[in-house]
Amino acid sequence: MDKSLLRYIWRHTRKQQIWVLAIVVISMLPYFLAFDLPKRIINGPIQGSGFEQPDSRQAFMAFDYQVPLTDWSLNFDGISLDRLTSLMALSGVFLLLVVINGLFKFYINTYKGRLGERLLRRIRYELVDRILRFPPNYVKQVHSSELSTIVRDEVEPFGGFTGDAFVQPTLLGGQAIAALSFIFLQSLWLGMIAGVMVGLQVGIIPKMRRRLIDLGRRRQITARHFAGRVGEIVDGVGAIHAYDTSNYERADIAQRLGLIYKIRYDLYRWKFFVKFFNNFLSQLTPFLFYSIGGYFALRGSLDVGQLVAVINAYKDLPGPLKELIDWDQSRQDVQVKYEQVLEQFEPQHMLDPALLAVALTSPQGHVGLLQAQNVTLLDGSGAKVVENVSLKFTPGETVAVVDNHGGGGELLAEAFGRQNWPVSGKVTLGDVDILELPDSVVGRAMSYVSADGYFFHASLKDNLIYGLKHAPTNSVNYSGREAAQRRWDVREAQLVDNSDLDLNADWLDRRATSVLNGKPGDLRDSIIGALNAVQLTNDVLELALHSIVDPFEYPDLTERVVELRLALREELRTLGLSNLVVHFDPSSYNSEATVGENLLFGTLRPVADMPVFTHKSDYFYAVLERAGLLSLFYEMGFMIAENLVEIFAGLPPDHPFFQQLDVLTADDVVYYQQILQRLQGRNRPAPTEEEQRAMIRLSFNYVEPRYRLGVLTDEVMDKIVSSRDQFHDNLSPELRNSIERYDPHRYMASASLRENVIFGKLAHRNPGALAKFREIAQRLSIQKGLSDRFLALGLEFDVGSGGRRLTIAQRHKLNLARALVRRCDYYIFNKPLPGLDRRAQEDIVRDVLAFLQQQDNDPTIMWVLSNTSLSKNFDRVVVFDNGSVVADGSYETLDKENGIFKTLVA
Repeated sequence: MDKSLLRYIWRHTRKQQIWVLAIVVISMLPYFLAFDLPKRIINGPIQGSGFEQPDSRQAFMAFDYQVPLTDWSLNFDGISLDRLTSLMALSGVFLLLVVINGLFKFYINTYKGRLGERLLRRIRYELVDRILRFPPNYVKQVHSSELSTIVRDEVEPFGGFTGDAFVQPTLLGGQAIAALSFIFLQSLWLGMIAGVMVGLQVGIIPKMRRRLIDLGRRRQITARHFAGRVGEIVDGVGAIHAYDTSNYERADIAQRLGLIYKIRYDLYRWKFFVKFFNNFLSQLTPFLFYSIGGYFALRGSLDVGQLVAVINAYKDLPGPLKELIDWDQSRQDVQVKYEQVLEQFEPQHMLDPALLAVALTSPQGHVGLLQAQNVTLLDGSGAKVVENVSLKFTPGETVAVVDNHGGGGELLAEAFGRQNWPVSGKVTLGDVDILELPDSVVGRAMSYVSADGYFFHASLKDNLIYGLKHAPTNSVNYSGREAAQRRWDVREAQLVDNSDLDLNADWLDRRATSVLNGKPGDLRDSIIGALNAVQLTNDVLELALHSIVDPFEYPDLTERVVELRLALREELRTLGLSNLVVHFDPSSYNSEATVGENLLFGTLRPVADMPVFTHKSDYFYAVLERAGLLSLFYEMGFMIAENLVEIFAGLPPDHPFFQQLDVLTADDVVYYQQILQRLQGRNRPAPTEEEQRAMIRLSFNYVEPRYRLGVLTDEVMDKIVSSRDQFHDNLSPELRNSIERYDPHRYMASASLRENVIFGKLAHRNPGALAKFREIAQRLSIQKGLSDRFLALGLEFDVGSGGRRLTIAQRHKLNLARALVRRCDYYIFNKPLPGLDRRAQEDIVRDVLAFLQQQDNDPTIMWVLSNTSLSKNFDRVVVFDNGSVVADGSYETLDKENGIFKTLVA
């Protein structure tokens, strides 16, 4: 990128700038004519010059022009017009010039806007391209939020300045010169006055504005650092709450905001002082024109038309002049910002753009041996951690790397994954340094996985198959408007050197999947195999079961879920396990559900602008009263309160009994105790509305098998069941339509997939109910072909920004599975499972090795282990100690001969 923004703009928009400059020069002609025309109108038809006699006439649009260097002449005798007709004709010409000048401005401004937006698109694309070419050590030093702020916000002024870079000084300078020249032609003295005032403005104002540029630079830097700090807070909010440092962060943010406020306040004060001074100089000139020009007009050396024309011309002079000064300030301002952007986006040792070029085909055959030759590596602090290490891997070899002291194995894995560049020596693939190989070779032949994997804000499946999206594998055939839009997209992308690859094409390289058997299901088999290998399949199914499925979007799936529901009920009855689940039945009370769930007997659909319908709303209690249930629920709540207060009164708030209660907390016990003392007094007072509602809330969340207080008698349960329809009918039409009633033969759109499959409540008294039910449900779902549908639904789960909607263990597993989906010659695993227990790590390591060794390309696997005992699963073990290789051999050999390794295993 050029060091000067003006040179950068000129290099990329030269042809367009020349064209619009030519338009600007042409526009000066009607602009100048518009100055002279008011004088002709005032002196001619209005004051009567040339129309002294009633029948006087003048030629309109008469001209006689001699073509230079020729004998040709162009002339026109004009049209003879009287005084009134001449006034109308000249006024019409004035209006025409106004329209023409307006159209010129419209075209020029529109063209400038398109020019600026194109360059803004170019520079943003180039900056993101540079981010992709940053060396790894530089990426670790910068804040991602700062870089995104620069690309999004700080380069925005470059687009606005692009259209003005050359057009604005030409246009404004031409307008100012035209106005100043016209004033000189009317009066030398007035022209000299205008020239002196223009000189003062041009000479003083830019110097005063230099301080504004310096303050603007400081404001930009502090705002960038502030954005980076906010980004750190967002990323580290968990640690902030864990260590109770939120007030420290508030103090830090307040200090930064105070600094920004001070800079911005100084900027405003100086900005408006400069504006005041500039306006003073601008208004001083009309004062001189009125006084001195009026003096000349009184003396007769300047006619009134000339004075009016001069004043009118000067009115158009301060505008271009002020904008010209503003342009110069903008030029300096954007140049400073441009230099600051370059400082952030021009690190040393950036990747060559050729290494990132698109390649439609993957390397054929094995890419060669991977080896480290006398490699020396530094850690993040610049300390030498690995020194003169040489290692070679052969095809099909599985290598375990363990560390005794230091992180030599981890850094060497980073070097193989191009995450750490050697300061001496090199890592080669075949005979070529991997830093000199393009991404299309190394990025497809090798998979590097560490614990720091990042996930994009997309579905779980999109993140899982992300490593297969190398280049478009087909072209999309567009027609009609879509084809025209695609041609426009390609043309605009090519004009600004953006990528014109079609994002709507199929980017999945199905020839690079780990399972490759020549069948359409290769990708599916690769995904399922990878998920099984890292023990993530059940997690994905759980995500699916917690999903809300729209029956209109998945009609076939929801119908089959209802079939599975009925089949499950029949299977449980056949096996004599019907007591595992208490199903929802319109004619009976569900003893495992709350009183409120039994009364509502359905789920609420999320409807916008729906009336508030909770146990805290007045409407809720009004419906209960109309249904005749208010006293029933009050009496139930009173009995529950008596029993629970008697049992839990006096227990400390942290007693484990309170963790098993859903109906009340330790504070609630004190509250209900006070209510009971008042209501059980000698006078037996009537409950207040608040006390009545408190008791009803208590009854609404009551489940008899869980609390066993004997409150729910058969009579009460029958009363609740018989009141369901009456309760429902008393609801408003909006609420009635928003409640989806339980129906065993219909899918519940507002309930989760799990709730639809169970369609009831698991029995609390059977501790193994969930495990038994899950086993039976899984077997039936496989039989009915629903297991794959559920898995596909779970893969559509949105993982959130950075995968934050997943647990740490799930993120580690997904990161490993993402590499297993791809077919590679080399797999480098750098302690990818730090958050898992020993048993899980052992199972996953064994399953991953088995999965990869099934491939027919004989891949090499290097795994940096955090658990040394797992090295028994590998063909070869490499032991690092203080950055050097101290042992290299089979597990059996090292376990017998090497003391360090035996100690680590022990």
